Formats: sequence, C-alpha cells, structure tokens
Amino acid sequence: MKMQQFLQFLTQQFISWRRQYKGLRRKGKLIRSPKGKIHRRELLRTTVKNVFLFLSKTNEKSNRRKQERALKSKAKSVKTKSSIYAVGLDWAHEQRSSVILAIAVVSLTGIIGHKLYNQTQLQVGHPAPQTITAPYTASIEDQKKTEAERKAVSNRSLQMLRVDAGMNEQINENLQQLLDDGNEIRAVAGAFPFFDPVVLSISTQRYLRSCPDSEWQALLVAIENTKNQQKKGTGRTAASSRPSSIAAPNQSRQPRTTPTPVRSTGGKYARGWLPKSDSQSPQVKPQKTEPVDFSQNTGFTQAVAELESYRATTSEKNLSSLIAQISQVRPRYTQATAKLLQLETVSPEVVYEESLLLDLLDEEWEKTKMGIHQSSERILTQGIPQGLPKNILEDAVSLQLQTFVPEDAETLAKKLLLAVLKPNLQTDEEQTRQNAQKAAAGVPPVMVEVRYGEVIVNKGEQITAWNFQVLEHYHLIRREIKWQELVNLGGVIAIAIGIFVWVERHIDYELRQRDRILVLLLTLSVPGVITIGLPYTTWSALGLLLGSFYGPTLGLTIVGLLLPILGISLDMSKAALLAGVGGGILGSYIAQRLRSREELALLGVAIALTQGGIYLVVKILIGQAFGSTWYIVLKEAGLFALSGLGWSVVALGLSPYLEKVFDLVTPIRLAELANPNRPLLKRLATETPGTFQHTLFVATLAEAAAKKLGCNVELVRAGTLYHDIGKMHDPLGFIENQMGRPNKHDTEIKDPWKSAEIIKKHVTEGLVMARKHLLPTAIQAFIPEHQGTMLIAYFHHQAQQMAQSDPSLTVDDADFRYDGPIPQSRETGIVMLADSCEAALRSLEASAKLLGEKRSFKDVSTEQALTMLNNILRSKWQDNQLVDSGLTREEMSKIAQIFVDVWQQFHHKRIAYPKLKASSAVRNL
Repeated sequence: MKMQQFLQFLTQQFISWRRQYKGLRRKGKLIRSPKGKIHRRELLRTTVKNVFLFLSKTNEKSNRRKQERALKSKAKSVKTKSSIYAVGLDWAHEQRSSVILAIAVVSLTGIIGHKLYNQTQLQVGHPAPQTITAPYTASIEDQKKTEAERKAVSNRSLQMLRVDAGMNEQINENLQQLLDDGNEIRAVAGAFPFFDPVVLSISTQRYLRSCPDSEWQALLVAIENTKNQQKKGTGRTAASSRPSSIAAPNQSRQPRTTPTPVRSTGGKYARGWLPKSDSQSPQVKPQKTEPVDFSQNTGFTQAVAELESYRATTSEKNLSSLIAQISQVRPRYTQATAKLLQLETVSPEVVYEESLLLDLLDEEWEKTKMGIHQSSERILTQGIPQGLPKNILEDAVSLQLQTFVPEDAETLAKKLLLAVLKPNLQTDEEQTRQNAQKAAAGVPPVMVEVRYGEVIVNKGEQITAWNFQVLEHYHLIRREIKWQELVNLGGVIAIAIGIFVWVERHIDYELRQRDRILVLLLTLSVPGVITIGLPYTTWSALGLLLGSFYGPTLGLTIVGLLLPILGISLDMSKAALLAGVGGGILGSYIAQRLRSREELALLGVAIALTQGGIYLVVKILIGQAFGSTWYIVLKEAGLFALSGLGWSVVALGLSPYLEKVFDLVTPIRLAELANPNRPLLKRLATETPGTFQHTLFVATLAEAAAKKLGCNVELVRAGTLYHDIGKMHDPLGFIENQMGRPNKHDTEIKDPWKSAEIIKKHVTEGLVMARKHLLPTAIQAFIPEHQGTMLIAYFHHQAQQMAQSDPSLTVDDADFRYDGPIPQSRETGIVMLADSCEAALRSLEASAKLLGEKRSFKDVSTEQALTMLNNILRSKWQDNQLVDSGLTREEMSKIAQIFVDVWQQFHHKRIAYPKLKASSAVRNL
C-alpha cells in the first residue's frame, strides 16, 4: 500500500515538473521556483521514509516480503535516476550559456587543431632515443629514390606545344600587308606584258620599259636610220640590217661589256640608269652627236631587231602606235621603281629589294600570291617552335615554295615568308604536366629489402628520412597528441569567443541559446570544409546567413575572428583565405538590408565576383599571375567565383529550413508572413471582418511609432497582423464583429465572469492557432503581450455592480485580468499602446461626427485626441504594463503624438457640400 502511494506520488510529481518545465520553456526562461524546491524536499523525505519502512519489515521467508523488497528496490532506482535527471536538467539549464561556450571552445579547437592529434614523437633530424631494429623482414619502398627517378623521367618527358592562334593571326596580317604593297607597286607599273609576246618577247618588253633613257633614244634613232636607208634603196631590209655603231646625242663612244639588265649586279635597281622623263616624241630627228656603240648590248640589239621585224610584217603606222605605247609604259615603270625606293626608305627591311616583283607576269604574280598563302598556312599549321635554327626554317620555306610558286618567283616568295614568319608554338603547361605525370606514373617504385634484426637507427643518431620511412612501415613511430599546442589553440579560441560575447552584449539583438548553437554550427562549417581538403570553403554562406539572421555586426565579428585563427592554424593559401573572407564580409554587411529572395540571389552573384576578383588581385600582387602559369591563376579565380556563387545558392536553399528549425525571423520571412494571402490572415479577413479592420488600423499606428523610435518595423507589422487571430474562436463575442446586431454578452450570457473568460480566451486560442500554423516565437509573443495583465474593465465593473447588489458574490481581480506576460520588448509594447488607443480614436471619431455641425473636426481631434491618448498611455504606465518593454516615459508623449498624426491623416477634414432640397436634387439627377 505504501509502495503504491509512493509510486503514485512520484508519478504525479513528474507530471507536475514536466508541465512547469514546458511552461517556463515556452516563456523563454527557466526559473527555479521555491515551490519546486519544496516539492523536491518532500519527494526526498517520502522516499527515505518508505525505504526505512521496507528495511525494518523484511522477512526472508515470506514471498510477500520478497515482492515488496523488489518493488522497493525498483522504486528506489526510479527515484534515484529521476532525481539525478532532474538535478542534471536544472543544472544544465542554469549553466546552459557556459555549457554552450565550453562546447564552442572544444569543438572549434578540435576541428581547427585536427593535425595536432596524431603527431609523431620521433621526427626527422632528431636523435633516436634508443637503437631500433627491424622486427621482421620486409620489402619497403624508398620513396626518396622513387621520387627522384620519377622526377628525372618527368623532366625528360617531351614538352607539349600548342599553336598560338593570336600569333598566326598577326603573321597573316603582316603577310597580307606586304602582298598589298606589292599589288600597289605593280598597279602603278601597269599590266605586264603590255604587248603581245608573239610580237615582242617577254625579255624585250622588260628591257624596253626599264632601259635607260639614253638607250631608248638610241633605239629610236636606230629605227629611224633603218627607215631612211630603206627609202634610199640600200637594198638591205630592216631585218637584216645590223649597225655596228649607232650615234646617240650628246654621248661619247663608250664600250660596254655587259648588257643592260633590269637590276644592277649590286642587287639594287641601277638608279643611274633610270630615266627622268620620257617626253620626247617617238619620231626623233637625228642630231649631231658623238657615236656610242650599243652593239655589245644584247637587249638593245634584240629590241631593235624585233621592232624592225614588226615593221616589216605590218605597217609603219602600227609600229608608231607600238612605240607610242612603250613611251607610255616607261614613265609608269619609272614611278613604280620610285615607289620601291620610297618603300625602302620607310622600312629598312624591305623584302622587295633585289626581287623580280615588276618582272613577273601578272599570271605569275597571282600564282605567287596564292602559293605564298598556301605555304604559310602549311608551315603555321605544322608550327614554328621557339629557338628553331634559321637555316632549318629557310629549308622548310624553300621546300614548300617549290610546289606552289613559279620558279622565277621563288626568291621573292622566300624573302616575303621569311620576313613575316615567327615562332607560333607555345608550351602547353597543362598538357605537358599531364604528360610528365603519366610518364612518372609508369616508373615502378624502388623497393629495398630490410631483413629481420637489421638495425634501422642506432641510439643517438639523427633520424633520416629513410629511417623515418622504415620506422613508419613497421609502426614503430610513437604518435601522441600535442596537448600543449592544443591548449594554446584553445586559449586563442577562448579569447575570440570572449570577444564575440562582448560584442553580443553590446548589440540590440539578444541571442537565445538556440541562436548561439546555430552560430556555432555555421562557424564550424568553414574549418570543417577545409579539414576535409576542399579549398573552396563556406565563407559566402557563413556571411550571408549570419548577416541575414543576426545583422552585420555579428556577421562581421565572426568573419573577422576566424580570419587570423585560420590563417595561423591551418596550412592554406593566403589568397584563398582572403578571397573567402572578402565574400563573407560582403554577405554579412549587406544581407539584412535586402527584402526579397531575388535580391539575396543577386548578392550571391556579387559575392562570387568579389571572391574571384580578390583572388586574382592577390595573385597579381605577389607576382604569381605572370609568366606561363597565368591561365592557371585565371582558372583558379574562376573556380573561387563559382564556389562563392555555389555556397550562396546553398545558403539560400537552407535559409527557410534554418528559420523554421531555429525559430528565426528575418526581414524576408516577416515580409512573407505579412502577406494577406497567408491562410490565417485570409481567415481573419473572412470570419472576423471587424477585427481585421481593427488590426489594419492598429498596424498602421504601430508601424509609424516603430519607425519613429527606430524599432523593427517589419516585426511590428507582422506581429500586429496576427495579434488578434484568437478572436476567430468566437467572432460575435467581440463588439467590432457584431455589425449592429445585439450584444450576446447582454442578451445571452449576462454573466461578466463568463464574458471575461470569452474575452481572455482569444489570447489562449490565438497561441494555439499560432503554434498550429508554426508561426515564429517572436510573432507569437505579440498575442499575449499586447494585452499583458491588463484588467478587462467593462466586465470587471459589471461584476462589481453585481457584487454590491448580491453580497454572496466575490470579485477577484485575477478573474478579470489577462494572464500575461506583460510586453517584453519595445515592439510588443508599441502594439499594446496602439491596440489600446485604436478604440479610443474610433470613439472620438464617432463623437466628432455627431458634433460636426457645431464644431470643426480639426478642433475636436486636436483638443481631445492628444489628451485622451496621453491619459491612456499614462494609465498603462501606472499599471506597470511597460516596465519590461524597454520603452521610456519620455517616449510615451512621442507615441501619443505619432498616433494622433496618423489618425488625422486617415480622417482629414473634407469640404462641406451645401445641402440641396429634395426637388432640386431630383432635377439634378
């Protein structure tokens, strides 16, 4: 019987404790009440008393005693475990802040200092503490020799080259420019051949347009003499006449041993031979001159012979026409040669010197240009490496030109190509590295046999890399945890956490324990990702989430504290560290200012560009972005930018879930909760239209006051919209929803105690609805706190009147007061004041309408509204409803004035239209 009482009492006590614990936890505080201490003492006394009773009446021979002893033992065990659990739970909640801080220090130290767990006692370069021998025979790889051989093979591997498209484009542009210059010079000289090669051979045409002016004049005289001789009947034809000496004007006889060429033996055009002009008429009269012998000039004699032959086969008129055409060609040729000289003056490396540019036929020139392009394309496709000997390139060019260019143009084409061709092959670093790695991977490891009992290292000798490798193979390396370094790291982290706590206490946002846990988890993600070997860590997600949840100050503090700790403790690229920190700082600073998911997505793009840009700038500053590795640096910068964008996307995806799990309110979530299409708000507008209109006006008043006082406007707006959702449990129980119908409290209930219960129930039912729809705790707080522990004055007055007429009735103020709590924040305090003043302002509006004929609306609102609101706010202050809200007495007057200003904006004065008689009104219609 006593055991049954004991177990029953124990069960009831646990139920009571559990309810008390849940209630206190919902309020956000866990306070150890004196009543709880009395209960625990009573439990302990009862337990001890039952134990003594069972021990004093023990009978080993009685089965009943055995059963009772078993029950007693079980009850004692339950009592002990439950007491330990309760005491441990109370202690954990009392010291929960310290526990979380300790967990933060341990976890951060454990992850950041992960390399300190498995450190070896025996190290390379240190003396051996004792002589160590091989415990068994084994074949061990000599990693140093293996690495040396693989490195040698890697160095001997061929470099992989790639064609530089930019260089090819530049070479083609230069080549085309040279060919355009050649086209321009040939265009000045005119078409070639300029006459039928059957009549005048190609060599003669070359001579006729390029010979000196003196030879041209002599040639005309020779033709004229031949004509005169034929008229005198010498009997010799022009074709058979071969004068041994021909007189030229103003010339002395000079023997010539060589024919007149197109270019001099020195390789350049014979400038002394170029005629200044050719203005003389083809028909030149002989003059008295000293004779000059041109008989040795084969070009001269061949030209005279072919012209005389042409005269013999055709008319004299046709010959004169041909001579006139030659006279026109010669000046153009002179201009073309002058153009060549000008081109040589402008560019010292002129490729057309000593060439046959003007001597090529038009058809040959076109073939030459096409052949040059084809040869250039082939050579560039095959590639020209750096350091290629000049003679090899010349041989390659000659070999290509033999196929595509006429023989007479090979020299010209060769000079053109050699002038523009440059090395167009560059080393492909990535392909070369892969090729070297592949070659190195094919080298087998160098194995060394170590026999049983062989001395690995003697006592006092320095441990070499090979000794260390052998000891590691035999698992003879003694490993230990570097406690001293871990303690030092833990001290640094503890200092950083101390700075964080100091910052936390000086910001407006008060962190809960769950907030501290979330901050810890987000902070651990950065070194955690680095620990698993990924350099693209979660800086952007950390900054974006911390800034969005807790504001820029806390986010910047976390990022700033992590920077030196990770920079000192972990082996990671400083460029990567600074790039990540830059993205985290940007996310922390801007995230809370944004009001939509789309803006957060754009912030993710900005974070990505910031991380990539910082990485590239750091690499440029330290000089690693130049040389052959520039494209690797550029690729890494792009990867850091992509990682910043990727982690930002992850943060955006996790944000709604974290807000739900950790009960967070962000500006974006508050904006979503304030959407009138939310289920609760749609029900409120449909089922309780009067309450919904009341809510909108209260929200307008509260928002204006919150904005003026620097409070969280988004939180005030969302919280106000949900503060009266509990009225949906009985809409007609509230006068704003009765729409002129009889008041049920006067016609049906007629009991102020029951009416007060209905009114109070809108708070409890509102909390039930809020929890059912998973509203944040910060929004739920507006439901009870906007009423605080205020007195339901109307029904309290009715109860007092009934008590006066019926002495058997007792009025307890607690029956007519809300359960509270009173406002715990400035935001809920503002909503309480707005809710209290809204009804007064509406009643003042009604009275103003009644007095509208006698007094102006402006005078009524200005005189009465401010006085009435100040009285209401003063009563709330005197009733101690705002002692925990953080609002000051000075702010009460500001709030009252703000409410009056907003009310006047809603109910401004309108024009008084004149009253019309009914008949006039009908006529107007």
